[in-house]
Amino acid sequence: MRRPDQQTTTRPTPDAAPGTTPDTPPAEAIGPGTRRTADAGGAARSPDPAGPRPAGDLTTEAVLAPYLRGQAAEFLRSLRLHHEHSAPADSGGHDAAAATRALRRSARRISGSLHTFRAALDPLWADQLRAELAWLSGTLAREHAYANRLARLVEALHQLSGPALPAARGVRAVGESAASDAQGRAALGVGAARAGALLERRLTLARTRSHSAALQALGSSRFHAVADAVALLASDVPLAPGTAGRTAEALLEPAERAEQRLLTAVAALPPDDTEPYNEAQDAAWHQARLLLRLHRYAHEVVLGAADPALTGAGHALDLHRDAVEAAGAAAAAARTPRIAPATAYALGVLHADQRHEVEAARTVFRETWPYAAALSTP
Repeated sequence: MRRPDQQTTTRPTPDAAPGTTPDTPPAEAIGPGTRRTADAGGAARSPDPAGPRPAGDLTTEAVLAPYLRGQAAEFLRSLRLHHEHSAPADSGGHDAAAATRALRRSARRISGSLHTFRAALDPLWADQLRAELAWLSGTLAREHAYANRLARLVEALHQLSGPALPAARGVRAVGESAASDAQGRAALGVGAARAGALLERRLTLARTRSHSAALQALGSSRFHAVADAVALLASDVPLAPGTAGRTAEALLEPAERAEQRLLTAVAALPPDDTEPYNEAQDAAWHQARLLLRLHRYAHEVVLGAADPALTGAGHALDLHRDAVEAAGAAAAAARTPRIAPATAYALGVLHADQRHEVEAARTVFRETWPYAAALSTP
């Protein structure tokens, strides 16, 4: 493994596909200790556990510390922009939201790196800061999540209640009657507007509360303590005793453990022929998404860049998470006491539609996952 601007010592790759084009990601740019190659038919192969290694003259401090300092500087820059665009005289709500997203991104990367490379850092400091950054990132994420969920559900309702409603968009799979398509469209049309209004009330209220919680968090002494800790990190990375003189090879072991946890989790995902609408399986997919994120961050630390081979798979898992949460919001709204039958019907169709999107995201993930062997089932 190497950072792009550093020398490496690599093993030969005799099994690399002949005729590889310049657009194909180089072997050392795939993952911690892995190599993704393709055979003549273009099929993805399993990761190679003995991939490239960083140059021996690099130290752990020379690789890990600059990454953490850079993310800390980005955190502080985003915080400053957020303060500037959140001032009462400033009307740049979009800029404030962009600054918040950047703040969350840097917080996640610092937190993930503290988790993966804990052995190279002061463990007590790493655990405390990681927990506080997780609290901050989660608090800031809720408002954005509710807004996106509402937009997703309203758009889905609009499409479902149109004249081209499919006959079996999962309605019968969740126990709806076998009424004709025309009757189904008519019933959905009656309830869609009320369902949309109900969802808007519920999710707008949740978004408003999350916005207030985020503002309170950003003004709290707890947040100021986190910001102070990150400011110190921007200039000083507390390493574990004896770490400073160790070579960067020491970072490969935790990075490869993070990758192996991801591969194990993906291999354990239910096969694509399992019964649909099985919401009990969602947790395993959420776990794979979190492990993929940790792997991405470890890849950035060791190689200095994101892993391009996993971009599609990561996007599919994000869509999976969004569809799962949207389906949950529709189901929760359907449990509202004393709602009209047409409203409940529309919410049931919406729930089925979002579970259909969950299955579609799982299919896309399997199609874009670059390590085919990890998806094989016993």
